[in-house]
Amino acid sequence: MSADHPDRVPAGGPAALPADQRPFDDTPVHTDDLPDTPIRDRNVPAEAWIEAPAALLAAADGIPAPDGRPAGEPVRIAYKRRLGRWLLWRAGPAKGDARYVAVHADDLDRTLEFRLFADGSGTGTGADGVAHARFRDWKRSLLEA
Repeated sequence: MSADHPDRVPAGGPAALPADQRPFDDTPVHTDDLPDTPIRDRNVPAEAWIEAPAALLAAADGIPAPDGRPAGEPVRIAYKRRLGRWLLWRAGPAKGDARYVAVHADDLDRTLEFRLFADGSGTGTGADGVAHARFRDWKRSLLEA
């Protein structure tokens, strides 16, 4: 939607929504259907990915429900984008307690995780085999692998 006309969708596609407001689209998808760039109007959940590995489907384990959501409501895992040969997913909110999982597109059993904590700190081993404390550095390792 444009700032001048909030009811208009900009040319080129649907309006972009904030990450945590995008509805989940449970339409089944294959690996080749996952786009290179972020989807701005909806989320693809991990359970809709036909080839999803078990490690990805368990990524929400231990992640608390985001603020404003009932404690018993399950945390969903959303597709974010491709980074090189890696498929990036997130369990939890865009800001706060979350787990990012990267799945190698050519070897779906090869996964890497970055754990982001509510205080903004994080940790994860990148594709370079190095432990990273910054999410940006972890993502860079995926691109450079």
